[in-house]
Amino acid sequence: MTSKTELTVPSDPGPKADMLRGPEARRQMFGFWSRYQHFAMPVAGVVIAAITVIVLQRFLSDLSLDHVLESAANIPGKHLMTALALTVVSFAAIAFYDVVAVETIAPGRIPRIVSATVGAAGCAISNALGFSLLTGGMLRYRIYAGEGIALSDIGRIIGTSWLAIWFAFTVMIALGLVLDPARTPFIDQLDPRLGLALGILLILAIGFLVGWLSRGERTLTVGKISIRLPNSRGALTQIIAGLVDVCAAAGTLYVLMPDTVTTSPAVFTLVFVMATIIGIASHAPGGLGAFEASMIAGLGLGSNPDAIAALLAFRIIYTLLPFLVAIVGVLAFEIYASHAHVSQRVRSAGRILEPLVPPLIAATTFFGGIMLLLSSSIPGATERLDLLSDLLPLPFIEVSHLAASFVGIAMLILARGLARRLQQAWAASLLLFILGAVFSIGKGLDWEDAMVLLAMSAILIGFRKSFYRRPIEGVGPLSWGWLASVISIVAISIWLGFFSYRNVEYSNQLFWQFAVDGDAPRFLRASIVILIATAAAALHTAVNRNAIDRKQRIEIPPAVGAIVASSNVTHAALAMLGDKQFLMSPDGRGFIMYARSGGSLIALGGPIGPIEGDTDLAWAFHDLADRSAVRTAFYGVEPGHLPMYLDMGLVALKLGEVARVDLAAFNLDGARRQPLRYADRRAEKDGLVFEVVKAYDVPPLLGELRAVSDAWLEMKAGSEKGFSLGYFEEDYLSKFDIAVIRRQTRIIAFANLWGSADKSELTIDLMRHVPDAPKIVMDALLTRLLLHGKAQGYRWFNLGAAPLSGLSASRLASRWNRFGSFLYRRGQNLYRFDGLKAFKDKFDPVWTPHYLVCPPGLDSIRSLFDVTALISGSPLELIRK
Repeated sequence: MTSKTELTVPSDPGPKADMLRGPEARRQMFGFWSRYQHFAMPVAGVVIAAITVIVLQRFLSDLSLDHVLESAANIPGKHLMTALALTVVSFAAIAFYDVVAVETIAPGRIPRIVSATVGAAGCAISNALGFSLLTGGMLRYRIYAGEGIALSDIGRIIGTSWLAIWFAFTVMIALGLVLDPARTPFIDQLDPRLGLALGILLILAIGFLVGWLSRGERTLTVGKISIRLPNSRGALTQIIAGLVDVCAAAGTLYVLMPDTVTTSPAVFTLVFVMATIIGIASHAPGGLGAFEASMIAGLGLGSNPDAIAALLAFRIIYTLLPFLVAIVGVLAFEIYASHAHVSQRVRSAGRILEPLVPPLIAATTFFGGIMLLLSSSIPGATERLDLLSDLLPLPFIEVSHLAASFVGIAMLILARGLARRLQQAWAASLLLFILGAVFSIGKGLDWEDAMVLLAMSAILIGFRKSFYRRPIEGVGPLSWGWLASVISIVAISIWLGFFSYRNVEYSNQLFWQFAVDGDAPRFLRASIVILIATAAAALHTAVNRNAIDRKQRIEIPPAVGAIVASSNVTHAALAMLGDKQFLMSPDGRGFIMYARSGGSLIALGGPIGPIEGDTDLAWAFHDLADRSAVRTAFYGVEPGHLPMYLDMGLVALKLGEVARVDLAAFNLDGARRQPLRYADRRAEKDGLVFEVVKAYDVPPLLGELRAVSDAWLEMKAGSEKGFSLGYFEEDYLSKFDIAVIRRQTRIIAFANLWGSADKSELTIDLMRHVPDAPKIVMDALLTRLLLHGKAQGYRWFNLGAAPLSGLSASRLASRWNRFGSFLYRRGQNLYRFDGLKAFKDKFDPVWTPHYLVCPPGLDSIRSLFDVTALISGSPLELIRK
């Protein structure tokens, strides 16, 4: 049952509490973080991208792109084969990270070949896409969850693997400092003994850690997060694997470097590690640009075209090839697993891997966009342009170049929709691939790009069934992190264009020059198109992200009114508010009312109809949310229906307790009811008159009721809520009986009533009074309502919820329970939780818990904020309903 009342606690908490409880104070406390948390890290990534462009411009100003490409073509074949072999060694070592992590967290539950494959594939994906913890973690979640590993244990596996990588970085930094401190960047400006001492200190610390792990099971706790650490043998295995991984990865680049790079292997590896860390910190896929700029600056490679060519070859061998192997492997297995003649075990493995198809295809789409943008930024092949000019008119070539650039930026944006399995993104991407292939031919006979794009379109067609979601808002705005990646790629591509044409004299006239050999003007025009498209995506994200119109009127289906009238659930009355959408049962006799907020589709309560808690209808709503690419949430769920929601893979967060008064046993006798007797008698002595106005008599009173409501809102310095609470809307209030208290003929307080069809429960929605009403007016109104409900034959009276009441503070309880209990005990300056429960306790109610059911993990936090924004627009309001 949802919380429905807007009762005030009679006690006066004082002006300080009023100040802290006001909407403005809450906005000041939470507004800054809620406003900036989504793009703080993406902004840092964009800053790194800007620094990358500056560094590349400074160090590569004397180089020619033709010389770099020529150097790349002249890399000896044996060096390329050695680099390829070292790449295989590196990824084989990476596989041990997950093997040890799985054996530490979930021993014996995952075959080692599976965990090794997942570890290597996860690294191949994260190396290419960036966001290492997120992208590699997504793959691990898909595979390990399919094997029955709990979400919390998957998080610990990811954390353990992540720690192993950073231990490897630490060890390599220490070895670099010990082996060659005199030539270590930054340290070489100081006394070499300082670098030597620091390296020895780090090695001793690693040795102490291994010894500490050998003395028994150890757990690392950071705040509320705990990770079981491997034993000393596992730690040594991960350290050795890390050394092999980093040395092989650095060796892959080192063997590609020309003989003119004389940096010692130790210093080279140290710079490689630091460049990798900077690349991780950037939001560019795979640290593109940031890694290269760090290597160039750290080793002084700016004037050496052979060294720059080695960096280019390294990207292809160590980043692109493993990523393509991972993609081809998963897609090929999916095709094989879908074959009718394979075993059931193979088909089951295919179902586990199928969720990886959309993100992998999204990644290839992203790289396709990068390919088109970079291709549009560099000069075309002269002989191809000459041939093309004999076949096509110049305007077609010019338009094709602009269109290819636009297709490239559009592919970067639509890749996110593919990762979310969106049907619209699939259709748009298929069209873009075909158009991109046509424009690649039309702009310069780039048949290689065209073949890649056509191959990608064939893959899209082959996996059409994986893209079935149709979100309410269409493809929707980008996330800030995705937008930062797009901006970083755009910055790198535009810098590459200016680098390629740096010998061209720029002028206003250049922009308007049209010629077959006019690559520079075409680049400038394409840059304008790219920048406009990027700005439009950023503006769309800023304006539309998390936009909510809680008062938007929605047409109520005709069948809903009859279902509400016959329902035994009182909160069904909120269906008449007009701020919700409806999922009707196939027979039209039941419904789920819901609304969209942020990234969540939130149902109020559960299914309503002849069969309360209809399982098929609840699952249909869960499927609707999945197809809409949003989170499923059920707000205000009673404990009796929890098993159904838990079967959906959701979790239950206790919001508090609902107070229900047993009307059969209620009276004003006894010492416990003395405050109620006093309020009732005082109201009678002051001439206050209680009356229940029937719904058909309400319309003439609406003007007077609105004046009371407006005065109440102004007194509380608040605003109307929604979704789980009614708000003053004349058509809505006209559908219900309303209890009023008059002083003489003036209405000074009112409450609208909801009653169940079987008279099992009576409750109130809005409950408001004028500022000059007597202090006992709420006690008096509720007392009279309880007596009225008893006289009408109702079994229970619902007083609404006491937020955060009944949450356990035990150290063994969930984090949400402990946090909520802390707020309940310590949050009096923000809201008098205990006072509200004490106020309702005067009526001697029976307390029943109610829950928010939502996805687990970080999605629980997102769901909480989405529910809060839907109801009242402020994060703190979640605990004030």
